[in-house]
Amino acid sequence: MGCWRVPGPELPLLLPLLLLLRPPPSPACPPACRCAPGEVDCSERGLRQVPWSLSSNTSTLWLGYNFITVLGPRSFPPLPGLRLLSLPHNRLELIHGRALLGLGALQELDLSNNHISVLAPEIFLPLTSLATLNLGSNRLGELEPVVLSALPQLRALFLQDNPWVCSCGILPLWRWLGHNKDKVQDKSFLLCRAPEQLNKYPIMAFGDESFRQCQDTSLSSEHYITFFIIGPFSFIASIFFCTFMGSVAVFYHNLRRESHCWRRPRICRVH
Repeated sequence: MGCWRVPGPELPLLLPLLLLLRPPPSPACPPACRCAPGEVDCSERGLRQVPWSLSSNTSTLWLGYNFITVLGPRSFPPLPGLRLLSLPHNRLELIHGRALLGLGALQELDLSNNHISVLAPEIFLPLTSLATLNLGSNRLGELEPVVLSALPQLRALFLQDNPWVCSCGILPLWRWLGHNKDKVQDKSFLLCRAPEQLNKYPIMAFGDESFRQCQDTSLSSEHYITFFIIGPFSFIASIFFCTFMGSVAVFYHNLRRESHCWRRPRICRVH
């Protein structure tokens, strides 16, 4: 007959080691989404925020045609391998300056067809690998070049169908566009919306003479310092001048009254 071997003391020690060697279970696919290896499709699902239960190895995330209005500072879980983020046709109005932290590997970002009217200067700083950015069909009237200068790898930029305000405020963007023509796609669709007389006028058609008045009236830092120093002194001097003139007027009025009383003393005594 065979003998049963009694388990030695080494078996209980091996069990924790075996459990540690097991690969961790991958997060479940978000309930409203369709998932494939590395890809999560949450398009047209009526979402109002970014799903949090996303696998850290997600490389492509589709979030178009939903109802997302705000991207806060903790809208995304850590996604170090995300390469493409698509958010078109939502209702995005506000993107926090720290909303895209942790997405340093991102190469393509689509924010088109939303309600974005302003972008924080630091918003794209984490995206050091971004090559394609779509901001078309939003509500941008101006765009500070510092927002775009934070993208060292930018190769393709879409800005069409925004209500650009072609005043002196658009001069910095016009200069940036002039130095980065190769990066701007569909340049002919960058049209002014305001003022009315420039409606549908191409931004790229402006020349240096168009902004001459803006450049002539721009003030240097020396001018601002001079105004800062002279302003308070001018205010104080005007107070002293008004006080002096008021005193002169009162003195003159009293002098006339006294001379009148000398000529007609009886009337002055009645008063």
